[in-house]
Parts: sequence; C-alpha cells; structure tokens
Amino acid sequence: MLTISSASVSLWQLFLIFFRLGCSSFGGPVAHLGFFRHEFVEKRQWYSEQSYAELVALCQFLPGPASSQVGIAIGLNAAGYRGALLSWLGFTMPSAILMFSFAFVYLGLAQSADTLWLSGLKIVAVAVVAQALWGMGKSLCPDPARASIALLSAVLMLLLSGVLVQIAVMLLAAIIGKAILPQPPPASPQATSTTGKASALFFLFLFILLLTLLPLLAQLTNNSWLSLFDSFYRTGALVFGGGHVVLPLLQTELVPQGLLSDEAFLAGYGAAQAVPGPLFTLATYLGAVSATSLLPGALLATVAIFLPAFLLLFAALPWWQQLSRYPAMRQAMAGINAAVVGLLLAALYDPVFVSAIHGPVELAFALLAFLALMYWKVPPYIVVLLAVITGFIISWFN
Repeated sequence: MLTISSASVSLWQLFLIFFRLGCSSFGGPVAHLGFFRHEFVEKRQWYSEQSYAELVALCQFLPGPASSQVGIAIGLNAAGYRGALLSWLGFTMPSAILMFSFAFVYLGLAQSADTLWLSGLKIVAVAVVAQALWGMGKSLCPDPARASIALLSAVLMLLLSGVLVQIAVMLLAAIIGKAILPQPPPASPQATSTTGKASALFFLFLFILLLTLLPLLAQLTNNSWLSLFDSFYRTGALVFGGGHVVLPLLQTELVPQGLLSDEAFLAGYGAAQAVPGPLFTLATYLGAVSATSLLPGALLATVAIFLPAFLLLFAALPWWQQLSRYPAMRQAMAGINAAVVGLLLAALYDPVFVSAIHGPVELAFALLAFLALMYWKVPPYIVVLLAVITGFIISWFN
C-alpha cells in the first residue's frame, strides 16, 4: 500500500513536486489524476495502484475538487498538515497566478483562449488519461469479474451521466464486490493519517459551523467581504463532481447579484480552459474582478472555495483508512476500484475525447502522444511543452 514516510521527502521537495505538476497538468481533473498516478505510483512508487485508487475513490465521494483533494491527501500522508498545505499551494499557485493575471485582460485574452495551442493541450489530456486507464485497468481489473464491473460502470456513466449517478455506481460496485469477489490478501501496512479521530470530528464540526453561520453573519453585518467569502465557501462545500460542475453555481452566486457581468464570467471560464491545474482557480479571477480590491478579492475567493475540500478530507481520511483494513471492506474496495477504472473509461470518452478529437489529425497526434508516454517514457511535462507546437501544427491543417 502506502510506502512513503514523513522523513522521506522534505517540505521544499514536496512543494516543488506539486508546483511542477501544477505547471504541466492540463486537461481537467481526470487528466490531473493521470498525472498524479504517473508521478506517485509509477515514478516515485509512493503508492500502489490499489492504494492510489482507494484514495481517488474517497475523493470522488466528497464534495469539492477531487484531483486537488487527492493532492492534498498525498501531501498530508507525506508531511502532515504542512505537507497538505504545501502540496495544495504548489499545485494551485500556477493556475491561480495566471487567472489573477487574466483579471486585468480578461475579455480579449479569454476570447482567444480556446484556439491554437489549447487544442494541442487537450490532445495531451487524451493520451494522459488513456495511459492511466491502461495501467490501472491491468492492475485493478485482472479477472473477468472486476473487468465486468469496470465496463458496466462505464456503460452506466455514459448512458446516465451525473454526479449522483457516479456515487450510485460506486456504491453498487461496493455491494457487488462484497458479494462476488474473493477476499483479497491482508492489506500491507500503510501510513496512518496525521489526522486523528478527535481531530477529524473537529474538522467536520468546523465545516458545518462555517456552512451554517457564514450566511447568517453576512446577512446581519452586510459586509461585502464576508458575503464574498460565504458565496465561494458555500460553492466549494456543496458542489459534487468538481470541475465544470462548479460553474453554474458560481454564476448563480455572482452574476444575478450584479458583482460582475455575464460576459465577464464567460470570459473567465474561457481563460480557465487555457491554464493548467484545478478549474476551481476560476475563483481567483472571479474574486479579483468582483471585489473592490483585486488582490484581496482574489486571495479571499481562492481560500474560501478550497477550504471545504481541506476540512472534509481531514474529517474523512482517518475513518476511511481504518475501514479499509477489514476484509469485507477490502472486498467492497476491490469493487469500487474496478468502478473507478470504469468511470475513468467513461471520462476518457466524454469530456476528454469528444472535446479534443475532431478529426483524423487530432487522433493521429493523440496516438503519438500516447506512444511517447507509454512506450518511449517521455516525461509528461515534455509532452505538454510539445503540445504547444502541436496546436499550431493542427491550425495549419484546419
């Protein structure tokens, strides 16, 4: 299972690892999980395929940005609370800085964000997700039963897309896994979370307290900064699925209240597609353009929308790790792990493939990127850099 210890990596090294990932992880949350898998399962071997899939499954259950929560959990297991903070900071900082910059030139730049080099970056996302799917499928679905769970999960997600369907599919996979899968061997020791059960209850209490009190305080005080923090905190706390799911909630919170125009909101959304890292850093842009002061608004909105992800993960991780030690739970987790492969397969088609591949030229470049990642062992960040050139080449054919 988990092989990393808190003494095996310094805080500075941990920050640099995630900063590099934050600079190169294009393609949305599914692609981010592929980049994380390459870094921490294949390259550094901090996690086995099974333990990484279990971590992904937990973060899929929780509200908030799943890929960011996986990164936070990796940092937490590596170096405690400071590691969790630095891993999030490293992964989030590049896109947050870019989105803050877009606040100054949001309209003109956002209108051109979906052209030229962005098409190449989307193609890389196809290859990264395909590579992750290949590796996880071989490890987590080695027999007909688990392969069937994975493929049926993909079918359900393709036909009945939605966050609630995703959660239902994983619960159903857990039930099927417990019923038909053989009992797996005893789990190897894994690092215990630095969050104890008492602390976990405190974080859960704090999450609920902020969720209930912030709207009341904002209404009573009529403080614009408190209202802004409440809007972004509530959005981060109540959105399941992350990524694009957060967009309609943010639009409802900000545009009808007159904090910014619909055109400015859509310009920020376009810009968010062109930067690496979590899409939740759209909040950085929105906080800057909707507040009376750019930098404080950007910082406040960014902290507020990610804070629920920290609190919920800190609250859930100790219980999840303890439950995973029981044989029955490991059977259920084997089913869930297979379902995660199926969800990744469905996501490879929509939104990753359908948004990136529009003809034989894009497909040819995606196959070349997959070849470079899978068999030539080219580092993903190199492939990302080459994707910029690829985007311009594609523009010549179009």
